[in-house]
Amino acid sequence: MNCRGCGTPLSLPLIDLGTSPPSNAYLRAEQLEQAEQWVPLKVQVCQACWLVQTEDYTRADSLFDADYAYFSSYSSTWLKHAERYVAEMVERFALGADSRVVEVAANDGYLLQYVAGRGIACLGVEPTHSTAQAARQKGLEIRELFFGREAARQLREEGWAADLMAANNVLAHVPDINDFLGGFASLLKPTGVATFEFPQLLTLMAGQQFDTLYHEHYSYLSLSAVQALCERNGLEVFDVSQLPTHGGSLRVFVQRSDGPRRAVQAAVQQQLQLELQAGVKTAEYYATLAPAAERIKHELLRFLLQAKAEGKRVVGYGAAAKGNTLLNYAGIKPDLLAWVADASPHKQGKFLPGSRIAVVAPERIEIERPDYVLVLPWNLLQEVSEQLAHVRQWGARFVIAVPELKLL
Repeated sequence: MNCRGCGTPLSLPLIDLGTSPPSNAYLRAEQLEQAEQWVPLKVQVCQACWLVQTEDYTRADSLFDADYAYFSSYSSTWLKHAERYVAEMVERFALGADSRVVEVAANDGYLLQYVAGRGIACLGVEPTHSTAQAARQKGLEIRELFFGREAARQLREEGWAADLMAANNVLAHVPDINDFLGGFASLLKPTGVATFEFPQLLTLMAGQQFDTLYHEHYSYLSLSAVQALCERNGLEVFDVSQLPTHGGSLRVFVQRSDGPRRAVQAAVQQQLQLELQAGVKTAEYYATLAPAAERIKHELLRFLLQAKAEGKRVVGYGAAAKGNTLLNYAGIKPDLLAWVADASPHKQGKFLPGSRIAVVAPERIEIERPDYVLVLPWNLLQEVSEQLAHVRQWGARFVIAVPELKLL
């Protein structure tokens, strides 16, 4: 396989997680009688541009289909984050009634609802029918398509040249990342700004977050790699900020290379230097994740087996994609994790891909009163522990597995 960023043949492995189904391919009850598609989950590193990427085994249109089950609005933390983002962008870039905002990967309208609420014309691009329909129910205008240069040309002809383009947690999800970024250079006004948010490679490696690796994530991003990709596609990075979301993310601000250019902020060079010092451009940097994943798997299995031997009941919370990576890598099934509760009704009544663990409503926790609640989306631990604080009344404890097993 060649690098999806620069075309260089790949030869440096990061990790091999065996095989698993796509992490958001939740099963309906009738599908339990059918076979699942299990495909390799391998990640490699380009030693030319240092883009970290999965090997190609799955097509984007099969991952982001009409039954796509991730709806952003079921996390109160994420909604607050989106509302703050809109307020900050409106103030910083003086957005108003004459402005146009386009969000790529608009999901269920979790962010654009705050743009529309300020009277600013906005459009969402969202390829998955289920979430697009949810966004339309909020009164938002949505185009159901995959974004790239051709989609940008169509939207520009419709009058959607943008003052601001937002792309949260999507840059890592596109197989043709050059076509995707080229679309931004095309749809932005000469003075327009685009922002990309993505979990950053530094925190993935430092936090041993191997569970954030799954088929939907085609790339794992450092600013060093993103800057090179932007330059290749007519964009310039002019600012960057650190975010606590998803265990540690970056928000990157870009502008057209051929337009009136804002000054590049010092934060850009500071982040690039931080990555250089960490070793992102050395092969040695990538040697630690595979043994860490194996250790985490063994720690979790030991805990679950001991709990079962002691007659304790363990359930999960949060039917997140990262949880599916963890459970399938560890080979965990319903005998060790009875069920997983999730607040999204779009996941309730279904079964996790691979492990086939049932997804239930959170109310089940109060009914069955388990001894332990394994929080699979560990990045939302504070939110979950506040929502489920009542479990401590009967002595239940929260558990996380990454970056190490902790009973809380």
